Amino acid sequence: MDEHTRDHTVGPPTSGNPTGWCREQAESNGWKHGTLRRAVIHGVALFNSGDFHESHDCFEAEWYNYGSGTTESAFLHGMVQVAAGAYKHFDFENDDGMRSLFETARQYLHDVPNDYYGIDVHDVRTTITNALTDPTALHGWQIELDGEQPEATETDFEYVRGLE
Repeated sequence: MDEHTRDHTVGPPTSGNPTGWCREQAESNGWKHGTLRRAVIHGVALFNSGDFHESHDCFEAEWYNYGSGTTESAFLHGMVQVAAGAYKHFDFENDDGMRSLFETARQYLHDVPNDYYGIDVHDVRTTITNALTDPTALHGWQIELDGEQPEATETDFEYVRGLE
């Protein structure tokens, strides 16, 4: 594990055994990259609250920690595109822009494990694929994290403000 991606304050998953976490690993409470899990926690909550730009920022800031060709980089780049696509759809009513971003996201997320750092990546891939032909598939959709659909609290906004 890279020292710069450790985060000893991030807790274990609230359920399941997602890719990226191992109970026997002492570093970052079992997470291979604790900072990635931290970005996921905040990015998902912000996305689910409709704060797509802030969600994008969480994933993007963490993405810079990983070299191209890694699963971590592909996953984070894909999630950046998902948040940006939702932003295009909801904030700008630009479904052509959303489709372009979602096509790219599908490519990045293609080989990412279905339960990666607690995100139901299979559901993300399915929903963005459906949204390509029917953008209303995004309406009411929330990303699952550890089997739940968290929404943003002040802590999530504090995290994203700290990225600036």
